[in-house]
Amino acid sequence: MPRFLLWPVWILQLFGGAKSFESNPLLGSATLNRWGLHTARIRLAHWATRLRWWLLAPLAPADLRRRFLAQGYLVLENFLPDDAFERLRAAAATGQAEVREMIQVDTATLRVLFDARALAQLPECRALLERRSFINLLRYCAATLRWPQFSLQCIKNGGGHDPQKDLHADTFHPTMKAWLFLSDADARNGPFTFVPGSQRPTAARLAWEREQSLRAGRGNRYSARGSLRIAPDELAGLGLPPPVAFNVKANTLVIANTHGFHRRGDAPAGASRLEIYASSRTNPFLPLPMPGSLRLARLEHALVAAYYRRMDRRAAARGVPSSWHLVPAESWRSALAQLPSPSLTTLAPVNSPNAGPPTPAVAK
Repeated sequence: MPRFLLWPVWILQLFGGAKSFESNPLLGSATLNRWGLHTARIRLAHWATRLRWWLLAPLAPADLRRRFLAQGYLVLENFLPDDAFERLRAAAATGQAEVREMIQVDTATLRVLFDARALAQLPECRALLERRSFINLLRYCAATLRWPQFSLQCIKNGGGHDPQKDLHADTFHPTMKAWLFLSDADARNGPFTFVPGSQRPTAARLAWEREQSLRAGRGNRYSARGSLRIAPDELAGLGLPPPVAFNVKANTLVIANTHGFHRRGDAPAGASRLEIYASSRTNPFLPLPMPGSLRLARLEHALVAAYYRRMDRRAAARGVPSSWHLVPAESWRSALAQLPSPSLTTLAPVNSPNAGPPTPAVAK
């Protein structure tokens, strides 16, 4: 498409969640960013998000709200009653569902998307999504009434250094990710790691963001796409503490504002961790929360599943696997076999139908 036809698209993207310096010449313009484009988008997005948090305050207890806004994360141990958690963990190993895999360097991320088909086969997972207190807490932290996107996820570490193990911010505005760990997550298998307070748009953070935008993230392809990387020795210059590794037990819920600097912890090759994974991102400049419902969430999950199938067809036409490709049950079994003890290895594995190609203070 001729570049002049893309200008309306590039201009409209300024008013949404677009973040890539390399794909939008306006976002990547050193001149515009010197005049303050990038930092203005950060300031406006944070102002709008704070307004939405204020409007959604009834969804979450006051102590959790204060803790999340101050430190950028929540860690809730023993989140589910023991019996409900054990049923959920057993379902993760015994349910039948479609499994997809994405590989970065040599780390494999396996996911079961919670679309209608998967939830019909995993009623314990559906029951989790129907827990109003759980959903409301996630919606508050995400500053939107939309349901997050949910998956059952298993990460199997490789021996290389995958890009998720670099300290980074997901994007220029507040976003929410959450992990309900079904296995222990610690130094044995790569704990979630976060820099407390790094989600705040302080003067030092904004100055750093401005410098990054002037270079358009050059030097790292993920930074160029808007997920800025930072070296650990740069944190002190921004007035930030060292990263904290969340070494947690199974049945711990971790929620994070991933505008803050975070990473996946280092782990031995082959080590795995298992979790219910949730993510939510909305137009950062909306002053009002987007409406949402479980029915709408199921529609959104169905659209994601349809997108995966479309990518499968396009990749097959080129004779290559798609980025999120189907994998057989053996891949899931192999990943579960590497969970730290206590683990799911004594339980029956997922039967995929695909035959082919220091711990932070706990908020109660």
